[in-house]
Amino acid sequence: MRKIIASIIMLLFLAFWIFLAATIGTRMTDAPFWIQLIFYIVAGFAWVFPLRPLMRWMNTPPT
Repeated sequence: MRKIIASIIMLLFLAFWIFLAATIGTRMTDAPFWIQLIFYIVAGFAWVFPLRPLMRWMNTPPT
């Protein structure tokens, strides 16, 4: 049951994260290329940190 709940939460969070990153990214059209590149690299990896506790909880054995 934990894996189902965590999977749904992860999908919802990732949909929100992608929407947020795309919205911010499209508003950065006037920024130099290197700033956009750094933003997309950070946004591409930063989603892991908020979801790490959820992944740990999901993979713990039931008590």
